[in-house]
Amino acid sequence: MSSSPPVATLPSAEARPVEGTERLALLDALRGFALAGVFISNVSLWFSGRVFMTRAQIEAMLQSAALVDVVMMRTVQFLVFGKFITLFSFLFGLGFAVQLDRAEKRGASIVPLYSRRLGVLLTIGLVHLFLLWFGDILSTYAVLGFGLLLFRKRTDKTLLLWAAAFTLLVPLVTLFIQKWPELFGSAESAKAVAKAAQEHSEAIKAQTLAAFSKGGYFDVVRANAAFYFGDFIKPLVYILFPLLGRFLLGLLAGRSRLFHDVSQHRPLLRKVLIWGLVAGVIGNGSNLVLQQLFLRKVLDPDSLPWLPFVMTVVRQLGELGLAAFYATGFALLFQRPTWQRVLSVLAPVGRMALTNYLSQTVISLLVFYGYGLGFIGKLRPVVVIAIPVGIFAVQIVLSHLWLSRFRFGPTEWVWRSLTYGKAQPMRKGPVTSTGDEAVA
Repeated sequence: MSSSPPVATLPSAEARPVEGTERLALLDALRGFALAGVFISNVSLWFSGRVFMTRAQIEAMLQSAALVDVVMMRTVQFLVFGKFITLFSFLFGLGFAVQLDRAEKRGASIVPLYSRRLGVLLTIGLVHLFLLWFGDILSTYAVLGFGLLLFRKRTDKTLLLWAAAFTLLVPLVTLFIQKWPELFGSAESAKAVAKAAQEHSEAIKAQTLAAFSKGGYFDVVRANAAFYFGDFIKPLVYILFPLLGRFLLGLLAGRSRLFHDVSQHRPLLRKVLIWGLVAGVIGNGSNLVLQQLFLRKVLDPDSLPWLPFVMTVVRQLGELGLAAFYATGFALLFQRPTWQRVLSVLAPVGRMALTNYLSQTVISLLVFYGYGLGFIGKLRPVVVIAIPVGIFAVQIVLSHLWLSRFRFGPTEWVWRSLTYGKAQPMRKGPVTSTGDEAVA
């Protein structure tokens, strides 16, 4: 059974947004699935206030937490953290491949249109970042998206090699530079520098948490910017190249049409499914085991200077493995009529991914921050996880209702209208032309 409605192939002289009849239903549903995981991850790690806790506070919380809370935290860490942002990044690159294919069928260059598209996304992302939440990913995607233009004409082998280098090699080099004073300098000096950096980070986090807990909106905006430039942006630099590596894997999958014709690529997808699960279990299992050994003082990380390098590679493989398992498993299940009906419920959420992502931020701020309900740092992990699950269920219903009457989500409409330089038709009507764009 085909995974999506047939895509029109007649060339069009004018680029237009893709219509509902041209979309790949599997990719929309998979994008909705990825957005659910990203939301759970963002709430449980960031909005809940967990990220602002010191190591001692986390250890104390784990010791006093109920078994169900500990199990929930470990389960989310194993199954969610890093995996769904990997999947979402993969889909961003795959979306670029779809747009590139449409542009080539029109005989047009993708560069002008895609550059405008990224420019608008960057603007939306910066507004989101500085007026709402420091954890914005849109601006990062927009900047890295220009990197896709540089790789659009590269061979499949070149894409795979660069993806591997960005995902595995660059993090090792970055870590080596970071650890240089510790590895080759004075041990006492390195410890002093590390201690000072940790104290500085904890001080900023404490100030930020206080502002988020008790401050008004403008207090939060100021603290948001201070935290972004003072602490958050430093580790963000280390994930840029791995994200671009995930983009390239998505571009490669889109170019190979792995998710356009799943039945044709079923043997390969099954192999990826199995090996992805193996890598995911080994990578994430190793990470959890080591954390327990550190918490129980069985191992001292300071006595194992080589361990961070090994675990950097293991963690990347674990995230990629489970993300690949999710993507291929979802695609294979989508070929079965019963499962397709079930999973297609997520497609409208994926079609409105930008609107739903931004609304998740607004809702989370109103639930957790001080100018809202003020639950930051006050809820049990099991409750923290239940909140995004419940909100996402409501988003599914609202996305279905909205798209029953309109072509795009409201933010998607703004994005497309600014990209094409004119207001796009919003209400549903007869389809008169083909499009060249898929939601990234």
